[in-house]
Amino acid sequence: MEFNLPSNEGKMRIVQELVPGKQVTLAHIIASPDEIVYKKLGLNPALDYSKAAIGILSMSPAEISVIAGDMAVKTANIDLGFIDRFSGTLIFTGRVAEVEEAVKVICDYLARELGFTICKVTRT
Repeated sequence: MEFNLPSNEGKMRIVQELVPGKQVTLAHIIASPDEIVYKKLGLNPALDYSKAAIGILSMSPAEISVIAGDMAVKTANIDLGFIDRFSGTLIFTGRVAEVEEAVKVICDYLARELGFTICKVTRT
């Protein structure tokens, strides 16, 4: 949750509040994304193949994104695009089947071993 608060210098100050819990709030697979999506995310579309995909996960506590990223590269032939241990965001790319496998393994592990609440995995 974010709040925009006026500061004393006339500048806006953003205060971010996180709700504690163990959860994956977004697990999405973008199959065959357009090249512009790669570019806007700062990813290199030249590294991916015609049947490529982007996996996006958002989780809390945010530090779990580091463990999830490690699991992804050990589970499937994917390339890490972005890990943010402060926001809990993880983005990776690869072939559709590889991205699906990484998302599945991450969600299964977090639910089974760490008691996370997992959202439905979606795909476009």
